[in-house]
Amino acid sequence: MPRRRQRHVAGSGSDGTEDSDSSAEREQTNSSESDGNMPKRQRLTRASTRLSQSSQGHFPAPARAGDHDESPPLTPTGNAPSSESELDISSPNASHDESQAKDPTNRDSDKDLSHRPKRRRCHETYNFNMKCPTPGCNSLGHLTGKHERHFAVSGCPLYHNLSADECKTPTSKQSKYKEQVAEMRKGRNSGLQKEQKEKHMEHRQTHGNTREPLLENITSEYDLELFRKAQARASEDLEKLRIQGQITEGSNMIKTILFGRYELDTWYHSPYPEEYARLGRLYVCEFCLKYMKSQTILRRHMAKCVWKHPPGDEVYRKGAISVFEVDGKKNKIYCQNLCLLAKLFLDHKTLYYDVEPFLFYVMTEADNTGCHLVGYFSKEKNSFLNYNVSCILTMPQYMRQGFGKMLIDFSYLLSKVEEKVGSPERPLSDLGLISYRSYWKEVLLRYMYNFQGKEISIKEISQETAVNPVDIVSTLQSLQMLKYWKGKHLVLKRQDLIDEWKAKETKRGNNNKTIDPTSLKWTPPKGT
Repeated sequence: MPRRRQRHVAGSGSDGTEDSDSSAEREQTNSSESDGNMPKRQRLTRASTRLSQSSQGHFPAPARAGDHDESPPLTPTGNAPSSESELDISSPNASHDESQAKDPTNRDSDKDLSHRPKRRRCHETYNFNMKCPTPGCNSLGHLTGKHERHFAVSGCPLYHNLSADECKTPTSKQSKYKEQVAEMRKGRNSGLQKEQKEKHMEHRQTHGNTREPLLENITSEYDLELFRKAQARASEDLEKLRIQGQITEGSNMIKTILFGRYELDTWYHSPYPEEYARLGRLYVCEFCLKYMKSQTILRRHMAKCVWKHPPGDEVYRKGAISVFEVDGKKNKIYCQNLCLLAKLFLDHKTLYYDVEPFLFYVMTEADNTGCHLVGYFSKEKNSFLNYNVSCILTMPQYMRQGFGKMLIDFSYLLSKVEEKVGSPERPLSDLGLISYRSYWKEVLLRYMYNFQGKEISIKEISQETAVNPVDIVSTLQSLQMLKYWKGKHLVLKRQDLIDEWKAKETKRGNNNKTIDPTSLKWTPPKGT
């Protein structure tokens, strides 16, 4: 390896200021040491040179390309070695380094080093063009007394009506308190005894994470008392926020959510992360469904959010109503946020994060600002029981407007295209059961109104409507249209119910709250 060129600089240990003993030791060491120790002396010399220059107010100039080979090596943290303690002294010639450590010039350099900030990666020194914003301050000194300069009001001695010297020298009260703390911390145990360790382990195995670990004998009584006071103060602050209504406790942690131009009251608990769940109000982007803690964060997010509709493919559009097919595997974050949002209004929902085996069909209503979420339903990609709906929800602001039946009708339309008989996954929520029974009743009455034959077959009804025969039978029983007579089940055609349904249909008119099969552009997915 080529030997590096040695530089002679002023202010280093080679300027003849060493004492005689140290010089004699160096001469003896130089006669016996190998060439491999030369770079180390050069590093130490250059380090002391920089320290001497920094104490006189001079700072090193940026390294030139030609001097790159002679620059000191970086430490593992990326900083240049700024003291002897940072140099590698693990070489066999330790006596030479000890003699260097005894040198008075180096000791003076170490004193200067305590006031000099460490070198940072990608930065040679502080940016001294920065200035403290306090009027009349020259940016010298620091409130802590540990730094020579400051660049913010928080560390400005002048702002705190102090001088730089006062910050460096602690007051008598501070010194007395420091001595008291040191005295109180002398009683800290060096470690737990065997019996104490067994007691701690037994407590942990008995209670697990439901109890706080035993803290006695781990630290000093003074530190333990400080910790207890901090716990009490934090709980007091949380209690104040709870009284003010900003934090709620119980099964339903989130009381309201701000969703688009609506403020919605939640019905059930949803497993949002703890730092969000303990807030009284949650702010949700109505397009990407990202949840946030404050109105300010939401406003900044909406200013840069590029989403105006759900991800995935638009498989249906008629007028302002669209349906998007979203794959849980391709758009995992969106589907997880959708499930967390839906849990606020569903009681029996248990799917939150495992969304990859599901497809989500999201219904939206479009205007000049984007496609607003109306509701959605999810279905398994491969369902062995032919479930065409796993979870279904209509947003509260769109309830009782016919959108729930549209979602159900759309799910059965997909089953017809797949040439399958579908049924929703159980258990159904209370509102879901009401919606499905209303939909099944309407489907059966429409079928009977248009039926011209003499005998009605449940199998034929199922094949034409894609409704499961079990659901058809339960609906007929609730309408009292299924009777058992002479060992056979008979379907009665109740004309009064059919006439009542027809009158409601005529009165309702054409409100565009129906699914048009011709507007569907969808083919069944193959495999997963």
